[in-house]
Amino acid sequence: MKDAKMREWRGQSLDSNWAAAGEFDSRVAVLSGTESEAPRVWQTLKGQIAQAWAACGAFEWMALAYLCLSSLLIFTFAENLEHPWRLLGAQALVAAMVLTLCRVQAFSAAKARRQGVTFASRWWHFWRFWYPHLFFLFCFEELAHLMTLFTPHWQDAKLIALDYWLTGVHPSIWLEQFATTPRNEFMQLVYLSYFTYLLILGGTLYLRREWQAYWSVMTYSMVGYMIGYCIAMFFPIQSPWFAMAGSWKAELAGGPVTATVNFIEHFGRVRGAAFPSEHVAGATAALWGAWKFRRTMFWVLLPVFLFMCVSTIWGRYHYVADVLGGLTTGSLGFLIGSWIMKRQGAVKPASEIYSC
Repeated sequence: MKDAKMREWRGQSLDSNWAAAGEFDSRVAVLSGTESEAPRVWQTLKGQIAQAWAACGAFEWMALAYLCLSSLLIFTFAENLEHPWRLLGAQALVAAMVLTLCRVQAFSAAKARRQGVTFASRWWHFWRFWYPHLFFLFCFEELAHLMTLFTPHWQDAKLIALDYWLTGVHPSIWLEQFATTPRNEFMQLVYLSYFTYLLILGGTLYLRREWQAYWSVMTYSMVGYMIGYCIAMFFPIQSPWFAMAGSWKAELAGGPVTATVNFIEHFGRVRGAAFPSEHVAGATAALWGAWKFRRTMFWVLLPVFLFMCVSTIWGRYHYVADVLGGLTTGSLGFLIGSWIMKRQGAVKPASEIYSC
């Protein structure tokens, strides 16, 4: 009887041990499965990033290079900035958005070639082509937070002295003697024309489906802006509007155009980043693009461009040195951008990425 109870107890104990062992094995299996998921997720993420990068063109190469460079500068000189981690977060978010847009548009274009064009394919195609304008605006507005990156001191005195050495006068003060309401209106109108050069040229190339020419012009602009943005971080200039405030007899009087410019300047003005003039740099790059791809448009825009350069000084937004710097960086953008576009594989065939 006693032996029978002993055998029963041993059997129950053995069953419980097997059950515990089975439960342990199942837990190990679950944990092992969880751990094996991590490499798969990482591989999937790497694959998506690789596909997004493959969908990028020369413009994105320059845009992402600028974000990487500026992020490195922000990290290096973080102690000189108020909110460096916010800036780095914004940079990372914008980079992710650019890569995502390229990936989605490339996928949408490939699907459209197989199944036909849809509203979605047109939608992503449109944003892929026109987001560079928003990217330029983001980078310029961000500069307002980067003026103390390298030095907390404005360097306007140096450019005021340079302008006087070049011209023998203080140009924005000297031009005040010619100011009248009609002239002010005209100068403010040509000053606003800056926003139209890239839109007109880009819109023409877009409607004609000249994708290579379109992205060439955008790349010229990106390189020119990139050079100018980096210079502005290390050589902070306010502009005559701030540095020479009180030197004029009166404000520039005008009509609706002047009021529009004053409204834009009030809500969108960046204090700093005046040297080199990004107005002039962007317009110069676009003008070189017109010379290369639309020669007639170049001759139409040239006189407006020349008046625009004068208007930046007339309106007290820039020094003469700013304009010369913008002409230089915009031309460098064209030269370097042209070299980049000529490199083999810099821009993939339009049928592979851009067109539907």
